[in-house]
Amino acid sequence: MSTVTASQAADSAGPPDQAALAAAVALPPRAERAERAERAVDRLRTAAVEAVAVTWVDNAGITRVKAVPLGGLVHAAQWGVGAAPCFDVFLADDAITTSPHIGGPTGDLRLYPDLDRIVPLAAQPGWAWAPGDRHTQGGGPHPGCQRLFARRAEAAAAARGLSLKAGLEVEWVVAQAGPPEEPPRYPTHGPAYGMHRLTDLSDYLRDVLRALGAQGLEVLQIHPEYAPGQFEVSVAPEGPVGAADTSVLVRHTVRAVSARHGLRVSFAPVVEPDGVGNGGHLHVSLWRDGRNLGNGGPGPYGLTAEAEGFLAGVLRALPELLVLGCSSPAGYLRLVPQHWAGAYQCWGLENREAALRLVTGSAGERAAAANAEVKCFDASANPYLAVGGVLAAGLAGLEQRLALPPEFTGDPAAAEPGAVPRLPQRPAEAIAAYERSAVLREALGEPLHQAVLAVRRAEAEQYAAVGPEELIAATRWRY
Repeated sequence: MSTVTASQAADSAGPPDQAALAAAVALPPRAERAERAERAVDRLRTAAVEAVAVTWVDNAGITRVKAVPLGGLVHAAQWGVGAAPCFDVFLADDAITTSPHIGGPTGDLRLYPDLDRIVPLAAQPGWAWAPGDRHTQGGGPHPGCQRLFARRAEAAAAARGLSLKAGLEVEWVVAQAGPPEEPPRYPTHGPAYGMHRLTDLSDYLRDVLRALGAQGLEVLQIHPEYAPGQFEVSVAPEGPVGAADTSVLVRHTVRAVSARHGLRVSFAPVVEPDGVGNGGHLHVSLWRDGRNLGNGGPGPYGLTAEAEGFLAGVLRALPELLVLGCSSPAGYLRLVPQHWAGAYQCWGLENREAALRLVTGSAGERAAAANAEVKCFDASANPYLAVGGVLAAGLAGLEQRLALPPEFTGDPAAAEPGAVPRLPQRPAEAIAAYERSAVLREALGEPLHQAVLAVRRAEAEQYAAVGPEELIAATRWRY
C-alpha cells in the first residue's frame, strides 16, 4: 500500500512530462486505425448497424454530431470527418460569436471516432454512436477540442501516479410532446421521489434501463427526483474521459427512449420558474496504486493528505469552475440556497447544501466508495470541460499542499450573513473569476480558454436584459 504524502508527491512529481501529455492526445498510426475500424465494422454489421453518429460537445454544452454510413467508417477512422472550427464559438441557440483564436468562416478540422467507445444504440435501431476527437487537417490535436483537454488532464494525473474515478449524475424532466413554446405538460404528477411516478412510467423507465444495459452501462440506481416529471439515473464510475463519454451516451439514450414513448425530455438547468432544476453533479475519487485516497488517511473523515489537497484545490476554484460546470445563464437560477444545489463555497460530510459534499460510504465499503460530490454543476455543462477543469484545480491544490478549511455542518443559509461565502450568483461574477484563474488558463491552453470565455460572455450579454421566465423558456428545450 502506498504511503506517499502530499508533500512527498509535490516534491517528487515535478511538472508532467510534455511528451507523455502529447502522446495522450496523438492519433494512432493510420494503418492501425484502419485495421481497428475494419474489425469494428464487422462487429457492428452483425448488430444490424447501418450508420454511426460521431459526436462532440461544444462550449455551450450542446452535443453536435456528424454521421457516416457504416461503409464509410474505415475512411472516417483514417481521414476523419470534416467539422468547422467555428462550432467552438456556437451559442446554445446556434448564434455564433468569435474569439481571438477560433471563429469565422475559414478553416476546417477532422473529427475522428474513438473506436474503443463505438456502441450500437439500443433505442435507435440501425445506429451506433462514438465520441469524437477533433484534430487539424495536418493530424495534430485541435487546441480547442474539449475531449482532448480532458485527456490531457487525465494524463497529467497519471504522470503523477494518480488516477481519478468519476461519475456524472444525469437528471432530466420528461414531458408530453407539444409545441416548444408551450410550458411542459407532465405525464405523471406523483409526489417527489414517490412510487406514484415510478408506477405511472414504469414501462418507460424499464426501457431506459434495458437500453442502458444493452449498451454495456452499469446502472447503479434510477429514481424519481424532486421536481414534477423529474428523474435521475446514476451509472458506475470510470476514468474522467470515460465518465464524460458515458454521460453523453446516457443522455442520448434517455432522449431516444423518450421519443419512442412519444415523450420529450429536458436536461436544462431550470425547466420551470421556482423549480429546483436539473443538476449535473460530478462525483470524484482520487486513487494511487489501486488505493482510494479518500479513505484510511489522517485527515478529515479518513482523507489522505493527497486527497485533502486535491479537494481543497477544487473547493478553492469553484467560482471559476462554474464557467465550465454551469454553462448556461439559466444555471444561476438553479444555484440558490435551500435547493440542494450547492450554492455556498463550503464542504461538509453528507451536506447537500454544501457545494462540495464529502461521501464516505457505509461502514465496510469505504475503501471503495469514498468520494466527493461537486453539487454546483448542472446539466448544461460540457462534461469534458467539467471533469478536466476539476482535475486541473485538484492537482494544483495537491501540489500546493492545500488543506481544507473547517467543515460547515447544517444549512449555510442559516449562518450569520457573510459567514459562508456564496458562489457567484450571476454569470459575470463567475466569468471574472475564470479570467483571474492562472490554473485554468494554463490547463485549457489559450485557444480553448478564450473560446470558452467568448461563449460565456456572449450568452451572458444575450440574456442580460431578460427575466427568469423568458430565460427559462429560451433554454428549456436546448439541452
